[in-house]
Amino acid sequence: MSTTIAATRIGRLFERCANENRKAFIAYLTAGDPTCEATVPLVRALERGGADLIELGVPFSDPIADGPVVQRASERALQAGTTLERILEMVREIRRESEIPLLLFSYLNPVLHYGYNRLGREAAAAGVDGILLTDLSVEEAEAPVRQLRSHGLDTVFLGAPTSSERRLELVAKHSSGFVYLVSRTGVTGEQASLSAQAIPLIERMRRHTDLPLAVGFGISQPEHVAEVARFADGVVVGSAIVKTIEANLGSADVPSAVEAFTRKLTAPLREPRP
Repeated sequence: MSTTIAATRIGRLFERCANENRKAFIAYLTAGDPTCEATVPLVRALERGGADLIELGVPFSDPIADGPVVQRASERALQAGTTLERILEMVREIRRESEIPLLLFSYLNPVLHYGYNRLGREAAAAGVDGILLTDLSVEEAEAPVRQLRSHGLDTVFLGAPTSSERRLELVAKHSSGFVYLVSRTGVTGEQASLSAQAIPLIERMRRHTDLPLAVGFGISQPEHVAEVARFADGVVVGSAIVKTIEANLGSADVPSAVEAFTRKLTAPLREPRP
């Protein structure tokens, strides 16, 4: 079974959360949405609102795993000129003021174009802690994982309700930092209720790893956060945050709206646990 290695900020975060008897809140935003200049203030707003870890989405022209909200965010980010190079510049700016763990969340094509070793070297130097490749098959992940980890980065993989036991074994084998569990089949997006598939998936994954387990996809309300936190080590919210950004594009202070929304979502995690 995989074990938690607290060598990165991600590993240290989950170790700290375990010691404090609390669960981690993981926030996603598409880097460069709505502009490259907006990302760093939004990360700071998420952190003020209670986020423990930030997933920086790398915009891609064909985001097949994403619903319409994140698709539109990717379009805005690409139109704004967002590239991996510019995202690493954002990371360097974030690191001037913050030690919050940062995970690049990307499709495979931009990383293949950039090169695993080059990205691993430059991302680690900038202050990135890990990389999640949504469409890298775990059956073909050994060489990329080796290259990325050689630069001290965590590699995070997705487990889904439709994953076979063999695939969950490979997810466990190739993941470090934590495992990301997709609560439902389909694309990202807000849902009115938590999927009934989430808890059985957590139980299945526990048989393969003792890494922290974080659950995402469809989580959009404080009640969802509270429910997931009863069973998982981390709660991931993406589309609801991106939707808040989109809804406030005409506002003079988008970060304040994002901070307020994040504070509502994280409120259940600040309540004392028995």
